[in-house]
Amino acid sequence: MLFTEFRFLAFFALVFTVHWCLRGPKARKAWLLLASYGFYAAWDWRFLSLILGSTLVDYFAGLRIQDASSDRGRKWALRLSLFANLGILGFFKYCNFFLESTANLLSNLGFEPNLPTLAIILPVGVSFFTFQTMSYSLDIYFKRLAPTRSLLDLSLFVGFFPQLVAGPIVRASDFLPQLATPRKLASIAFKPALFLFLSGFIKKAVISDNLAPLVDAYFADPSLWSVAAAWIAVPAYAVQIYCDFSGYSDMAIASAAMLGYRLCLNFDAPYLAVNIQDFWRRWHISLSSWLRDYLYFPLGGNHGSKFATYRNLMLTMLLGGLWHGASWNFVLWGGLHGLALALHRLWHRGPGGRLPDSMLRRGLSTVFTFWFVCVCWIFFRAPDFDAAWTSLQAFVLFQGAGEQSIDTTWLWLFAALIFAHEIAQRLRKVDLLQHTPTWLFSFFYGILFALTFAFMRVDHPPFIYFQF
Repeated sequence: MLFTEFRFLAFFALVFTVHWCLRGPKARKAWLLLASYGFYAAWDWRFLSLILGSTLVDYFAGLRIQDASSDRGRKWALRLSLFANLGILGFFKYCNFFLESTANLLSNLGFEPNLPTLAIILPVGVSFFTFQTMSYSLDIYFKRLAPTRSLLDLSLFVGFFPQLVAGPIVRASDFLPQLATPRKLASIAFKPALFLFLSGFIKKAVISDNLAPLVDAYFADPSLWSVAAAWIAVPAYAVQIYCDFSGYSDMAIASAAMLGYRLCLNFDAPYLAVNIQDFWRRWHISLSSWLRDYLYFPLGGNHGSKFATYRNLMLTMLLGGLWHGASWNFVLWGGLHGLALALHRLWHRGPGGRLPDSMLRRGLSTVFTFWFVCVCWIFFRAPDFDAAWTSLQAFVLFQGAGEQSIDTTWLWLFAALIFAHEIAQRLRKVDLLQHTPTWLFSFFYGILFALTFAFMRVDHPPFIYFQF
């Protein structure tokens, strides 16, 4: 069930209506949990057992961590949580990847391995809800959070449908306190939430989905296309994946807001970043902060030698790349970002930190950062190393083997992107929308929604991050 489908709009209307008609907070939470499980079951009901199992393990692990009389007991409870969640993630997402990698390595060494390939279906959202539940147990272990005694509250925290399958990755310390306070319909800023949903809808259904055929055609065989085509297709993919993922986040945040809950900001104009560190402060914020707090800092962060700091950066980004998918392309993508972060840190603490700031410098830095991010996206999108290398030659070295060109009539999509982006930025001025007369708001909202449907694709392509 996609956010851009009519059946989701009908589903959300039903959830919204029943939710606000129920009076007791416990009844509302039970209804939302039931609706969330129904939402996930629409993908594949069999994998509900993973969410239920992860929730139960972390519920009892959290209580055990808190109540254990010895440090050894606390560690065993934490290990149970990590083993269960990483076991789910490792089996479903990485089992075949490691089997194939091992087989290739043995083959290159002269052996003839006969390792099996398992018919494993990747559960939607497994990378998101496992990281979410692990953070709950880790926060309790590090004494940042007290465990909840309510299994209903923890279940809703894990399974809440707006962010269940593609984030943002919510922290228990942010969400559980909201469950402790009854939600009030009168406190909801509906107009900003509705406009945020529309902004995300436009990003996904109008921009990302319409760019997909162009990007897919190029990366199917980059050797057929010219250098000019590479310089169109690669930035087009950068726009596609941003609009796809940030569009989902916008709609998730808006849906949660209309039900009375606040989710964290996940994107903040990342392509306006002035350096690679700034980019990761703006891109997939919930993941980058998760990796920082639960991986980079426990590794030692920047509180050791220079070598240890750069090692920690590289390890964090390599594992961050692997989190995105079971492919060496993703590992290389993460490694390039890790190398860039290390070089930026070295430059900033050296000659770069002494250079005067100016609009020209910031503008050039923004352009260069976007170009580098596009270079990295090649490895993220290309189906294999050969396709990535061909695209890289065309985009970086201006060496293209093909002659096919790309029709530039799709450039109108950038006008839609600018419009959607402007909506999202202005939504921070809540009072501007909230005090708009309802009749005027409804009139323009209806027109914009109708125009959006006019430019949508009929087939409703899935969100890119569902595969992660």
